[in-house]
Amino acid sequence: MSNSIDTSLLNSLNQTTAKRGNAATSTDDLGDSFMTLLVTQLKNQDPTKPMENAEMTSQLAQINTVNGINDLNETLQGITRQIDAGQSLQASALIGKGVLVPGNEVRKGDDATTPFGIELDAPADDVTISIVSASGEVVRQYGADDVGSLDKGVHSFSWDGRDMNGQPAENGVYHVRFETAQGGESVPATALNYAPVQGVLTGDEGPRLDLGAIMGQVGLDAVRQIL
Repeated sequence: MSNSIDTSLLNSLNQTTAKRGNAATSTDDLGDSFMTLLVTQLKNQDPTKPMENAEMTSQLAQINTVNGINDLNETLQGITRQIDAGQSLQASALIGKGVLVPGNEVRKGDDATTPFGIELDAPADDVTISIVSASGEVVRQYGADDVGSLDKGVHSFSWDGRDMNGQPAENGVYHVRFETAQGGESVPATALNYAPVQGVLTGDEGPRLDLGAIMGQVGLDAVRQIL
């Protein structure tokens, strides 16, 4: 049984350029409204009681603040577009590769089995891995002597496709079950299964990976390891 560790994690940022564009438009309208109100006040003020300089300065400062916010929004939009483009490029590089995402399936074919993995919230010195058939039968089991101690984080494994007696198991979909502990205390863990990246889709929620019929579509934040 092989065990490899890859600590590379991918983070995802949602694409909200359209929403921010609408916000910028609203800011422009607000600035125009400020200026219109100020001009209207000046035109209709009582000549015997003209607007105080401090009051005019205050209103002009408000207009400058609105304009400053608008400029900041435009700058943030530019930065976000660059981030989005980088994420899409990063996601496209995954096409044709396999990834580990949350799930507990293991698939066995004629020549190989799919990898699987685990994400530990804390170190574990007692780990048991069970390969279970669709009927609930434990086909193969690996104990602490086989797995050893594991650090916090993501770990990947492979099954040789054989049962407890060393005979080839039937082809099909199996499930992996973990029991993890440290010093006798249970350790929270998430099972991971393998899926090939078939394509990349983009939208308001950012780049999403198409994992086909196995897992459907997931965000970059679902990827725990690239194989």
